[in-house]
Amino acid sequence: MDKFFSNAERAEVLVQALPYIKRYNGKIVVVKYGGNAMINEQLKHQVMEDITLLWLIGVKVVLVHGGGPEISETMQRLGKKTEFVDGLRVTDRETVDIVQMVLAGKINKTLVNLLEMKGGRAMGISGMDGRLIEARMRDERLGYVGEITKVNIKPVTDLLEKGYIPVISTLGCDAQGNTYNINGDTAAACVAGALGAERLIMLSDIPGLLRDKDDPATLIPELTIQEAAKLRNEGVISGGMIPKVECCVDAIRAGVHKVIIMDGRVPHSILMEILTDEGAGTMVMGGVRPEKHEI
Repeated sequence: MDKFFSNAERAEVLVQALPYIKRYNGKIVVVKYGGNAMINEQLKHQVMEDITLLWLIGVKVVLVHGGGPEISETMQRLGKKTEFVDGLRVTDRETVDIVQMVLAGKINKTLVNLLEMKGGRAMGISGMDGRLIEARMRDERLGYVGEITKVNIKPVTDLLEKGYIPVISTLGCDAQGNTYNINGDTAAACVAGALGAERLIMLSDIPGLLRDKDDPATLIPELTIQEAAKLRNEGVISGGMIPKVECCVDAIRAGVHKVIIMDGRVPHSILMEILTDEGAGTMVMGGVRPEKHEI
């Protein structure tokens, strides 16, 4: 670091970040973290550093995580076949037990430990704790895959008020005591909406929304919900991007100010989005699209 940046240059970086620090101080930012963006250990540490830094400068960060690849790996080790229908994991009773073990156990506590190691104060909970996420069976063909019916946000606001970074695993429950596997993007959108978050950042393994899915240079940097509907009709938003963008739109309509889809494989992409004018990925918003990211 000393080889490339003088003390004066470091100071200038901090000064340039000051308007953004003021902008987000005391505001809620929800980060959805999961899938292939979690696999690389070095990047995982950098994501936790970003979250801890935001927390240290007064941003109220909520981390919502999935863990599909690790669930699949654990199932394979246990001799359990992974089956998908319409992109969703078929989840029988044995599978939902594995999902609970991996998400609420190993992954959740690993992320909490990493945040604490980086200097943050984190508390891990699942969507079952305090009945944070209530759900029902989405489709009998899928088994215990949940559709969210209610979000009881108080466990999260209590942790934020006590100065913790809530780390939420995407499980849900119903009045009969059943456990459900909840789609991570859907859970993050519902939690962010219930919190009225300033930002929902959805870390993925793609740069954002592309006009040509095979050409990263065709990234769409900003998008209103009206434009999203138009692009879906045109076929630009297709395949796996349809449910992801739908979650973004749902979050905006629920009260989230802006949603960003970005590449979690890019080092410190969260800080690039929050603390610079350039931002990263695709920003989804309501209303009229501005010329550039607002400070």
